[in-house]
Amino acid sequence: MPFSTFGLHPDLLRGIKELGFTRPTPIQNDAMPPAIAGRDVLAAAATGSGKTAAFLLPIMHRLIGKKRGTTRALILTPTRELAAQIDEHLRDLAVHTPLSGAAIYGGVGMGPQEHAFRSGVDVLVATPGRLLDHFKQPYAKLDGLEILVLDEADRMLDMGFLPDIRRVLRHLPTKRQTLFFSATLPAPIVELSQEMLKKPAMISIERKAEPAIGIAQSVFPVGDDLKLALLDTLLTRGEIRSAIVFTRTKHRANRVYEQLEGRRVGVARIHGNRSQVQRTDALAGFKSGKYRILVATDIAARGIDVEALSHVVNFDVPHLPDDYIHRVGRTARAEMTGDAITFVSPEEEADLRAIERAIGKRLPRVTVPDFDYAQKPAQKLEIPIQERIAAIRARKAEDRARAAAKAVRRAAAQGGAPAPPSARPAPQRPSAPPRPSAQPQRPRDGSAAPTAANRPPHRRRRGR
Repeated sequence: MPFSTFGLHPDLLRGIKELGFTRPTPIQNDAMPPAIAGRDVLAAAATGSGKTAAFLLPIMHRLIGKKRGTTRALILTPTRELAAQIDEHLRDLAVHTPLSGAAIYGGVGMGPQEHAFRSGVDVLVATPGRLLDHFKQPYAKLDGLEILVLDEADRMLDMGFLPDIRRVLRHLPTKRQTLFFSATLPAPIVELSQEMLKKPAMISIERKAEPAIGIAQSVFPVGDDLKLALLDTLLTRGEIRSAIVFTRTKHRANRVYEQLEGRRVGVARIHGNRSQVQRTDALAGFKSGKYRILVATDIAARGIDVEALSHVVNFDVPHLPDDYIHRVGRTARAEMTGDAITFVSPEEEADLRAIERAIGKRLPRVTVPDFDYAQKPAQKLEIPIQERIAAIRARKAEDRARAAAKAVRRAAAQGGAPAPPSARPAPQRPSAPPRPSAQPQRPRDGSAAPTAANRPPHRRRRGR
């Protein structure tokens, strides 16, 4: 079935053709007709299934030709990367139309985003937290909103965004079309969808979440301290052309990045402690081929769309099966093929068994020929927390010493050096009142102080 059968605007069909889309994916086939007709939609759509176009194309078709000057569609998404990706996809599809869009997310200045509110772009793509920041200002009004999309709703649940979503809803018109997309449908998501949707068209509700058919999955048993050596071996042999390497923590992501960079591998990293500019540059460099490897935490699992990605490497086994599915879904997108390999230490076998139960099959185990599984690692992958804390304290002490030396030099240049900290008088504290003596005080008349032996008995007062 070609895209022309949906009755889309000719300008949209031109953009679709130029992007190389020839036929709709299953989620697009099922979700687009009711969405174009103006119905609410509840869709369970796996990552990499083409769901972004499944809600963008109906939105754009409905908005073309309408009066401009106000924002008419809002797409809520959990991560900055996904917001930027959807905004980019919107621009690609709208190349032959007058439609405009803007991305609203944290980590960047609010000025251009404020301009998008004031000018009234057709479509806003936003993360909940930054959108609520704008709602505190009088310019952030969405009174003319016609369409709301919740994308990756289950991921928003995982990240604790459901209260924020409910706060966002208070700022939106109740009369609107709502499109609700989620890879899985846990109970809180079902409850939220029931609050938001009116007689929705339900798409693939019972479909079991599982990796795409084109993903070749395999498991590489290896001790945790040899994971990096195994990854280096696979890269050296050329078995991995380009890969996203997922780690459990930001610290492990940094360590993998540093050691790969030391081996002169083209590598970038992306995680929550990186600034938005750094994250954007890393993703852009990876997409362009500047970097062969992108090391990432799960913050990026649903926000990266890279064509022809050859491999996803689970450097660490994710704790949840859903996270595994979304990680490996970064490859074999749009019905292509790809490889997902998972390094599994003995301590991670329980998490792996949970994943295998969820996807309904046992994954093949692979042993790499000629790799020395008994070797001693050249260096530790993970630095103990005590050493990290000590290093941080040492850096802070050095920073304080440099700041003090700089202050001395500045004061000397101005004509008088301040006394060093050790020579400065300590600040005077107000004197405390004298403590009562532990010895009993003798009365002024010279008689003996009362003691337990000569003190008169205590008389209890009668109640009045």
